[in-house]
Amino acid sequence: MKHQHEHHHSANAADEAAMAELLDLDAEVLHAYLSDVTAWLKEMTGDRPPRRILDLGSGTGTGTFALLKRFERADATALDISPHMLRHLGHKARDLGVAGRVRAVQADLGVAWPSLGPVDLVWAASSMHHMADPPHVLAEVFKALRPGGLLVVSEMDSFPRFLPDDLGLGRPGLEARVHAARDGGPADAASAHLSPAGFTLEAKRSFVIDLRDPLPAAARRYAQVSLRRVRAHLDGLLDAGDLATLDTLIDGDGPDGVLRRDDLAVRSTRTVWVARRP
Repeated sequence: MKHQHEHHHSANAADEAAMAELLDLDAEVLHAYLSDVTAWLKEMTGDRPPRRILDLGSGTGTGTFALLKRFERADATALDISPHMLRHLGHKARDLGVAGRVRAVQADLGVAWPSLGPVDLVWAASSMHHMADPPHVLAEVFKALRPGGLLVVSEMDSFPRFLPDDLGLGRPGLEARVHAARDGGPADAASAHLSPAGFTLEAKRSFVIDLRDPLPAAARRYAQVSLRRVRAHLDGLLDAGDLATLDTLIDGDGPDGVLRRDDLAVRSTRTVWVARRP
C-alpha cells in the first residue's frame, strides 16, 4: 500500500509536521466523538476488555490514546509508515504518562507485515480505504487477532465542513463546491472486504458530529489547517473567484479569515464498523 494513514501523501518534513498538527487538532476538537466510540466499544467487549491493542496507521496516536484511556489495563502497538508521526506519538505518550504502555513500530504493510504477536483489538481509523491491497491487509489482521478479537474500522463519510452556506464574500455555497471537487469514493469501500477475509460483522454505527458555538478552543485553528490542506489540491478544480475567497478565509491575519469568524461550525459524519474474528 502507499500509506497507512488517511493523509500520508508525502515524506516532506514540512508536510508531515502540518499533518501531525491536523491530526492533533482533530483529536482535540472531536474528543467527544472519540469518547463515544470507545465507550461503545467497552460495552461491546463486556467482561473481556482488550489487553493488547493494535492501532493500524496510528498517525500521532489519536486512536491509541483514546483506547488506552478507556481500557486502563491495555497496552497498545502504534504502527505507521512515518518515523515523524511515530516520534511525535512517542513524545505525546511521555507527556500523557503512558509511554510504558505504548510500543511504536514503523512498517510499510505493502512490503512486509511486522511480527506483532496476538492482539485483542485492531483499530483502523481513516486508513483502510487507502490500502493498495485491502484483502491482503485484512488477511494479516485476521492472523494477528486472537479468536474472538475485534477489528474496528472508522471512516469519514466526507471531509469535515466548517463554513455557513451563506458565507458572504460574494461566494455562497463555496464549501459545497470544495467538497464536490475533493471528496473521494464511498467511505464504506473497505468494509466490503470484511466478510471475504473471514470476519463476522458485529455492528455498524454512524456518529454525527455537529459542533456549534461555543466551539472548542482549537476549532478555528482546526478549520484553518484543514482548509489550507484542501486548498493545496484545488488549483484547476475551482474557478479563480472561489480560490481567491478560500485564500482569504485561510489567511491567518485577515478580518474575514476563519480564525476571526463567529459563524463557524464543525460538521462531519464518521461511520464505524466492528468485525470479529470467529
